Amino acid sequence: MILRIKPCRQKKYRVKLTEAERNELKQLIAKGKVAARKLTHAHILIHADEGAATGAVTDEEIAKAVHSSRLTVKRVRKRCVEEGLEAALNPKVQARRRAKKPDGEAEAFLVATACSRAPAGYKDWTLKLLAERLVECEIVDSISGETVRKTLKKPTETLVKSMLVYSTEGERRPCLRHGRYTGSLSTKLW
Repeated sequence: MILRIKPCRQKKYRVKLTEAERNELKQLIAKGKVAARKLTHAHILIHADEGAATGAVTDEEIAKAVHSSRLTVKRVRKRCVEEGLEAALNPKVQARRRAKKPDGEAEAFLVATACSRAPAGYKDWTLKLLAERLVECEIVDSISGETVRKTLKKPTETLVKSMLVYSTEGERRPCLRHGRYTGSLSTKLW
């Protein structure tokens, strides 16, 4: 039986920290009051440092020591070498993250529309109808029925409170901004 040994591949991204960087990471770890991800990445970089007295450690050993995956260790090494220590410690800003579709005004309009009478030919408002109404009134460019559902499912107390003012007659009864009283709404919220 012939054993075939795979040749060892050299690491493409070799971490060599300066004494100042090493001390900064050790202080960060000793501090303890740091985000878990940042702390894990600091541990990875300490273990991956080839300039330390312990010498080089494999990615598998580092992953096992810090309870992380080998791929995470590889990514942290790569970011440290290519972008620097700070980039390796801090999370990458997500470029694909989109802004929240319905803002406060759109949410208020959505709640008011959902509480109003359904259009002719419909018994109740559907999520699709509400989404179409928001687009039709040019409140948003586009919105899905699922986003409408999530918005309506949110506790609306903060939305309603932002729309209410107290009456000028000295009563503690809330009224809408145009002066009409809310009716049974006041007993539900307060």
